[in-house]
Amino acid sequence: MGDQRVILISANWKMHLNNVEALSLVQQFAAHLSASPIPPGREVSIHPPFTSLATVKAAIETYRLPVVLGAQTCHFADSGAYTGEVSAGMLASLNVRYVIAGHSELRAQCGETDEVVRDKVSAIYRHAMRPILCVGETTAERNSGVAERKVRRQVASALGDRPAELVAAAVIAYEPLWAIGAGVTATPDDAAQMCTAIRNELGNLAGVDEAAMVRIQYGGSVTAESSGALLGAENVDGFLVGGASLDAEQFSTIVTG
Repeated sequence: MGDQRVILISANWKMHLNNVEALSLVQQFAAHLSASPIPPGREVSIHPPFTSLATVKAAIETYRLPVVLGAQTCHFADSGAYTGEVSAGMLASLNVRYVIAGHSELRAQCGETDEVVRDKVSAIYRHAMRPILCVGETTAERNSGVAERKVRRQVASALGDRPAELVAAAVIAYEPLWAIGAGVTATPDDAAQMCTAIRNELGNLAGVDEAAMVRIQYGGSVTAESSGALLGAENVDGFLVGGASLDAEQFSTIVTG
């Protein structure tokens, strides 16, 4: 990680917590931060379910938390007959700053293709927010030696043929699918190898200087115990945290440790 880059640690709550429970978790997190503030050079985003966005936004403002609001996904269209969907513009109106795009669960469970993910990234940019683009390989792809090729393709599909300044504004979350929710964490060497490949692909797309500005997160069963070593890995600029972000004490340790 470059000396001038602010690392980004993001809490992906997934489909957990109603608005009352969300408020309670933010309150607990605020109490931990009052005792142990976020160090300089770190940014934190919280990505609750849609139903809790307004509640979390109000709590962030009430407790004056030094964190920003994020969302877990959006639709690629600005409006239309898309029952049950939420547009990027709706999120922007709540001062959402980061939106996750292409999470492996949506790719696998909802059939999101690389083309759909690209359209979602376009919508996020269109409304002056920043995408957290998720990429990663399966166990089979890793074992067959095509993991890097697959991840590079996902990066290029979403960010290729865009102005260099937009590429530089993106965040990439490398989430090996064999680690998500499995209690298995990639080693620092595993993370460094793939994050370096991602950085190199970004350089091909937008130039070395712009690629150096992109923050690359690691995601996949991140815990307070594993976060320190992973953050020391080359080209790892933060985390996309799942289960551990639902525990205020553990997440605050990741954020402040």
